[in-house]
Amino acid sequence: MARSLDLYTAEKLAALDVQALRRSLQDTAREGVWIVRGGRRLLSFSCNDYLGLSVHPELKVAAKAAIDRYGVGAGASRLVTGNHPLYGVLEERLAAIKKTDDACVFGSGYLANTGIIPSLIGGDDVIFADALCHSCLWAGAQLSQAQLHVFRHNDVTHLEELLARYRPSHAHALILTDGVFSMDGDLAPLPELARLASGFDAWLMSDDAHGLGVLGAGAGSAAAMGVTPDLQMGTLSKALGSYGGYLCASRPVIELMHTRARTLIYSTGLPPAQIAAAIAALDIIRREPERVAAPLAKARAFTKALGMAPAQSPIVPVVLGDEQAALTASSVLEEAGFAVVAIRPPTVPAGTARLRIAFSALHADADVLRLAETIRTKVLHGARSTTIVNAAGRSA
Repeated sequence: MARSLDLYTAEKLAALDVQALRRSLQDTAREGVWIVRGGRRLLSFSCNDYLGLSVHPELKVAAKAAIDRYGVGAGASRLVTGNHPLYGVLEERLAAIKKTDDACVFGSGYLANTGIIPSLIGGDDVIFADALCHSCLWAGAQLSQAQLHVFRHNDVTHLEELLARYRPSHAHALILTDGVFSMDGDLAPLPELARLASGFDAWLMSDDAHGLGVLGAGAGSAAAMGVTPDLQMGTLSKALGSYGGYLCASRPVIELMHTRARTLIYSTGLPPAQIAAAIAALDIIRREPERVAAPLAKARAFTKALGMAPAQSPIVPVVLGDEQAALTASSVLEEAGFAVVAIRPPTVPAGTARLRIAFSALHADADVLRLAETIRTKVLHGARSTTIVNAAGRSA
């Protein structure tokens, strides 16, 4: 007789199948921007390795040297014996590029956000979050037990209305936003958000996972807009090609993280190889501005070729709406030799299933234009009943 747990999960999976929302893992071997999946070699436009640094020889050498000197794992949490010397070097470099007093490295971006927010905000406080914030910002907000208000995506006027109504009755307030929104590729209006934060005595936290290394001469979205949010969070796993998360902020904030951030205190430290690789990546970003500029330039060549609004970041969505339409489009592109993964709810709002296209410094210009032409002729052709837009809203 089947166990109730198995029956329950089987029913859930069947319901997801009906909605074209079931997911599955596929073995994938990467060779730069090329992947091998299901026995086929495909040109990938779905990886967040924006600068191609995860396969860069210098990062490999740095990682191997760290293993030889410090071993494979950290051995314990950072507050026990896992705080190997490379941490201090990386945190100093991160604080310098973000122009803050100090930095704290976490085990991942998700661990960072679920540790930072509850360490600063509690049940007597209030959070204002952009409607399209990343999942880990929502998770951190929920863990904080603060009152949560959602403002319409990038709608500064709506945020101001919410601040005026709810900020006065709470001890502390936090504004949450992505710097670069991971599924739409558009940028947060950080100068306006910083102005509101100052006027209402709120703290501004920006998740710059997709900005570091590719915007603001490599310093990220805040630097590109000339502002310094109170809390600048990000990851080491995108443009830096390594793994981990970080917070850049004032020294008292960072010292509080060491004492109160549960996801830091109760997690084993990162392997030394990952820290060493991230340090090497920051060195490359500093000395190779042409590599830093390349992903956005390629994204803009793509949007120009399709008559879309100019890309604001290396991420360009082609919104198809229907989940099955997105899956079909992904399959069509795979047949043409491209790996472009379909993104469906709950990762994106219902009715906005899409192809999320990510550009790398390693993509050849000719391949970028070939992808655009393939999408024009094999995806958009025959889809005229569907409004197809990128993040900035212009129909393609």
